[in-house]
Amino acid sequence: MPKDFLKDARDFYDVVVIGSGLAGLTSANILARAGHSVLLLEHHYQLGGMATWFKRKGGHIFDISLHGFPIGMIKSCRKYWTKEIADSIVQLKGIRFENPQFSLRTTFDREDFTSKLVNQFGIPPETVTRFFDRARGMNFYDDQSMTTRELFEEFFPGRSDVVRMLMEPITYANGSTLDDPAITYGIVFSNFMSKGVYTFQGGTDALVTKMKEEMLKNGVDLRIRCLVEKIEVTPDRKVAAVHVNGRRIGCRAIVSNANLKSTIFKLVGEEHLDPAYVEEARAVRLNNSSCQVYMGLKPGMGFDNVGDLLFHSEHSGFDVNAMLSKQVSSRTFSFYYPETRPGSDRWLIVSSTNANYRDWVDIPEEQYEADKAALIEGTLNCLEQYVPNIREKLDYLEASTPRTFQHYTLHQQGASFGTKFEGLKVSKELPQQISGLYHAGSVGIIMSGWLGAVNYGVIVANDVDKELVKSAVPV
Repeated sequence: MPKDFLKDARDFYDVVVIGSGLAGLTSANILARAGHSVLLLEHHYQLGGMATWFKRKGGHIFDISLHGFPIGMIKSCRKYWTKEIADSIVQLKGIRFENPQFSLRTTFDREDFTSKLVNQFGIPPETVTRFFDRARGMNFYDDQSMTTRELFEEFFPGRSDVVRMLMEPITYANGSTLDDPAITYGIVFSNFMSKGVYTFQGGTDALVTKMKEEMLKNGVDLRIRCLVEKIEVTPDRKVAAVHVNGRRIGCRAIVSNANLKSTIFKLVGEEHLDPAYVEEARAVRLNNSSCQVYMGLKPGMGFDNVGDLLFHSEHSGFDVNAMLSKQVSSRTFSFYYPETRPGSDRWLIVSSTNANYRDWVDIPEEQYEADKAALIEGTLNCLEQYVPNIREKLDYLEASTPRTFQHYTLHQQGASFGTKFEGLKVSKELPQQISGLYHAGSVGIIMSGWLGAVNYGVIVANDVDKELVKSAVPV
C-alpha cells in the first residue's frame, strides 16, 4: 500500500497553508503562535520552496539559488522566528564585478558604493547623494510610471558602466529590467545598500531544519508529498476546504504560497471570480527563470579566496536580453567555503544565469541534454579564470534549467522570481474575491529575495489572524 502522507490529519483546521516557501512557512508559524490550528501542505519531499538544497553522494550539499539578502532579515527572523536563526545570519563582504567595463570589489553598501562611484567612475558626490536619497525614499504607493531606465537617465545619462554596476546585481536578485517601474529597483537596492549583503551560515538545510523545529513546537501540522488539487469555494464565495491527495480537509482560511496564476486559475477556477479580476490576473506577466551549474570539489581540496559573489560578464554593456540568452555571456558565481558550513571540509561553487523558459522547453531530449552539457562546459571555461585547474579539482557536476525549476516548484514556466510588479495588486486583492483566501509570495520583483518573502508572509499572516479573530467573535 502507498504511504498515506495525511495519516492522522484532522478533517478541519483554522488555516491551511499551501506551499512551504519562506512566505508560507512564516505565515504558518505566526498563525500557529497566535493559537490557530494550522495545516501546512507541501507537494515536494522537503520544505523551503526555492529556499532549498539537495544532497549528492560523496557528502556534497548544494544550496539552490543565490542566498544574499539585506540586513533586515536579522530583525525579521528574530521577531518572527527565533534568536538562534537570527544569530546565524552573517555578512558577505567579498562582492566582485568583472566585465569589459570595470573590475572591482565591494562590500555592497552605500558608503562603499558612494566611494566607488565618486573615485572610480567620476560621478559628482552631490549626484550620488541625490540618487541614493531618491531610491531610499521610494515606496509602493509612489507613482509607478517612471521606469528604472528613466531613473538612471535622470542621474547618470549615457553612463552604461554606472548603470551596470547599480543594476546588474538587482537583475540577478529579482529578475527586474530597466523597463520595470523604478520603485521595483529603488526599494530593493536601498534595502541592500543599508548594510550590505548577508547569508545564513550553516546552509539552507540548517535554516529550514531550525524553522521546522520551531513550527512543530508551535503546533503546525506539517505534511510533505501532499499536492493540493483544488480549493473548494462556497456559492457565496467563501473558502470551505482544500482537496489534497484525494481527501477533503475543511478550513476557515487558506494561505496560498503557490504561484499566483496557478492559485487563481488551477486551484480556484475563474468561475468563482469577477470577470474584471480574471482579466487582470491573466495580464500578469510571469518573471524569468534560471539555470544553475553545481560544482563540488573533492574532499579537502579547495582554492584561494576569490570572493563570495562574483558577477562576471563578457558582454560589452548591461543588456537584460543578453543576460537571458541561451548563448550565455553573464554569470553569477556563488563561492561556498568550509566556513559556510562550520565543520565541513568542502569547497562548493554554484553558477547562476538568468534564462528564458521557452529556450529550454519543447526541444528533443537529446538536444536538451546536449544544451545542458554545453552550459556546464561554458561555465567551467569561464570559471578557469578565477579557479585555475578547476576540472582537476572537481568531484561532482550537475546542472539545472527552467524545466528543473518548474518540476520541483510547480511554478508556471519555472519562474524563479514569481511575477512582475503588477502581480502584487492581484495577489493582495484575492481575499476581496474569495473570503478567507489569501496569497503570499510569488511577486519576487518587488521583494528583496528571502527578506521580501518572509515579510510578505508576515503581512498576510497578520491579515488572516485579524479576520479569524473577528469572525470568531459572536455578533
